[in-house]
Amino acid sequence: MYQTSPRVRSPWLAANDTIRENLSLGKVVSDAALWNALEIAQLKDTVTRLKNGLDTVLGRQGTRLSGGQRQRLAIARMIIAEPSIVVLDEATSALDTETEHKLHLALSDFLKNRTTIIIAHRLSAIKQTDHVYVFEEGKICEQGSHDKLINQNGLYAKLYGEYQQ
Repeated sequence: MYQTSPRVRSPWLAANDTIRENLSLGKVVSDAALWNALEIAQLKDTVTRLKNGLDTVLGRQGTRLSGGQRQRLAIARMIIAEPSIVVLDEATSALDTETEHKLHLALSDFLKNRTTIIIAHRLSAIKQTDHVYVFEEGKICEQGSHDKLINQNGLYAKLYGEYQQ
């Protein structure tokens, strides 16, 4: 039996609860594990600067956080859950390019030996994957590694070229 992460997309946050409670979801989790997850999710510095740190109340649905911070909190929660299958659905869409790059680098070790499905429009989010499926009008039109798809000069290569500009 595989443990699947909740799909990381539009982050769900417990109403008016703390960062600690939103990460642990009622389970006993050490502070070290919480801080490690926040570090991987590129949120540790932000939480460290908050007056109450892990015990900061987020407000209803995390209204005290930006969209990118909410996404990173959801990623940290997924890290704590340690699933064997991870689904990241536009999980970094609200992040700036630099933070997204740092997050992908930090996540790479965590995602090793886990089945990971990344759904993204940003090509930077899928460049490091082993296998890419390109959809056009609801159908798979290309598949392969990033390098193979670039060399084929098809839709993926065209989109990647546009992304680079």
